[in-house]
Amino acid sequence: MTKITFGGHPFLLGFEQLERLVERTAKTGSEGYPPFNIEATSENTYRITLAVAGFRQEDLQITVEDRQLVVRGRQSEEACERVFLHRGIASRAFQRSFVLADGVEVAGADVEHGLLHIDLHRIVPDAVVQTIRIGRK
Repeated sequence: MTKITFGGHPFLLGFEQLERLVERTAKTGSEGYPPFNIEATSENTYRITLAVAGFRQEDLQITVEDRQLVVRGRQSEEACERVFLHRGIASRAFQRSFVLADGVEVAGADVEHGLLHIDLHRIVPDAVVQTIRIGRK
């Protein structure tokens, strides 16, 4: 019995990348830091919100690499030594990745009250009907 992979199904022409996408998404990890929300703000817009308390705007970097939104945070070392009696606020470096579908682009980002908001929008192409002429070779 032959097992057909998702990307190799005969009715899914051109979807080979989908299997790689699922594999890449599984590799992004399940670490819980920093926590985040994803919300649909309208039919074609989304917002990712990450809790980045303690990070300044210049400590954060957002890039899109091969259809993958990557958010990195690294706090700069402070010049003066601080002595903590208790340190419960995480300040470790992080990297969070989100795979973007084709046609989804980053509209902008801002930091407000310790939250990093990344706005996304989907570009909806105009409906196109294409008639294929049948001819002889």
